[in-house]
Amino acid sequence: MSTAPFTSPEKQESGAARAVNGLRDRMISGELAPGTRLSESRWTGPLDVSRNTLREAFSTLIEEGLLVRVPHRGVFVATLTPAQIADIYRVRVLLECTALRQAPADPPQAGLMREAVDEALAAAATGQWRAVGTANMHFHEHIVALAGSPRLDGWMRQLTAELRLAFAAAPEPEALHRPFVPMNDEIARAYEAGDPARAADLLHDYLLTSERIVLGLLP
Repeated sequence: MSTAPFTSPEKQESGAARAVNGLRDRMISGELAPGTRLSESRWTGPLDVSRNTLREAFSTLIEEGLLVRVPHRGVFVATLTPAQIADIYRVRVLLECTALRQAPADPPQAGLMREAVDEALAAAATGQWRAVGTANMHFHEHIVALAGSPRLDGWMRQLTAELRLAFAAAPEPEALHRPFVPMNDEIARAYEAGDPARAADLLHDYLLTSERIVLGLLP
């Protein structure tokens, strides 16, 4: 009879998966900016993994396009090109607008969308624009969550990490994030009013505007 202690699902997650999620979360929050060098000695401790496990996580994120390996120099957070950013927005239009248009009128996730909007409004009121950007990203992750697909949630998580890298390259965070706080609020209100089709139309216009502003603010 086994006497091994019970391990929760969270603990069963592999060290490499934890490291991937930890680094991706830091990109989404803006803590890791494009061009940042990631040394093994710096990150094994905070991520609580061995060097071999960290290398495995690096390889996964390199495949996702979030990191790049430069010969003889090391691993760096990726810097996106305008073409890559435009491609991200094409995927977002397909993913987010479809999820919102096809969603039930009043699922539990609507409350999470409202929480993200309120979080962005509060951060904007105090000029915390990086926090506004993070709240906005959470809002859009909650939109995709309306589809009820863990696989789509994972893809969206990768997209938001890539998008944060694009945001980080813009020199004016207020100009980048301020216009979209009221737009997210309008989208949420349309959805809360039981009109997902109108919410999806507003979201489509939002994404086209966002793409134009992001590309226009790049150095």
